[in-house]
Amino acid sequence: MPQLDAKTVTTLVAEATAAPSMHNAQPWSFRFVTDEGVLLLRADLERAMHRTDPGHRALHIGCGAALLNLRVAAAHAKIAAEVRLFPEPADPLLLAAVLLGVFAAPEPDGDDLARLHPAIGQRHTSRYPFEEKDIPEDVRAALRAAAAREGAELLFPGAWHIESLLGLVRDAESRDALDPSGMEDLRRWTRLGPEADVATDGVPEYAFGPRRRDGKAPLRDFAGRRPVADRGTTAFEQHPHLALLSTRGDGLADWLVAGQALERVLLEATLAGLATSLTSHPLETPDLRLLARDPVSGRGHVQMVLRVGYGPQGPATPRRPVREVLDFA
Repeated sequence: MPQLDAKTVTTLVAEATAAPSMHNAQPWSFRFVTDEGVLLLRADLERAMHRTDPGHRALHIGCGAALLNLRVAAAHAKIAAEVRLFPEPADPLLLAAVLLGVFAAPEPDGDDLARLHPAIGQRHTSRYPFEEKDIPEDVRAALRAAAAREGAELLFPGAWHIESLLGLVRDAESRDALDPSGMEDLRRWTRLGPEADVATDGVPEYAFGPRRRDGKAPLRDFAGRRPVADRGTTAFEQHPHLALLSTRGDGLADWLVAGQALERVLLEATLAGLATSLTSHPLETPDLRLLARDPVSGRGHVQMVLRVGYGPQGPATPRRPVREVLDFA
């Protein structure tokens, strides 16, 4: 059986791990079974958010995003990739087995996946102000189609629903203020001072963005009350463009679907010249998450709130060396 060389597999994994994850915890590991041409994706519970993501929903979404990047990278390299989710029911931390190479079934839309490849290196979370500029309907349609191709739904809520979502964000912020222990995960995964310059994970202070002086953009303040030098404050948009990503179900497989759909939407948005950020804050509490869905047109379970618009791309955040997340068997 023809085998992929270590350099090729390493490149695929490096591009997979450019995916976003909650607080940039990068909760994944990979193993390549050389004789079988299979790349295994596992969840790393040591990088889970035990306070804010006790059910590991966000962890699975992050791993799903990495899986989508892997598929894009393989399509770009003209390597067939056949994905099986949860291949070993007795091992729920084994999230996916990806058969690579000539014996794998090719992706049915491999050309469209390959088209997204340049965006892997360009996509960065932006915590900066966006312009007060509408998003054309054809761009919105392309983002909705990207989610649908992965089995999810992307909804652009109307004005009243956006106000409701912003209210949920404020409720989540208030709950954190009343229960400081809810900030444990955030403090664990933020990198301040000299640590930011050498970090390989987490959110470094240079990616926090400015403090919000006014405006309604839903952004988590990763600094909290901690001082950050030269950060500054500025005005954000008064009319943020938000989108809700939903899946029909709300189980482990649905979360992996959500992650793949999320990353496909983000890559499509990047190619369209949009900046993006993610807002999971109101989804971390079950009662607030339930209220995020549009009671009229919304279907399924909301998995992520996206902020999209025209503005500066954020800085690249650190990634762990591939040698720390990939081994060969």
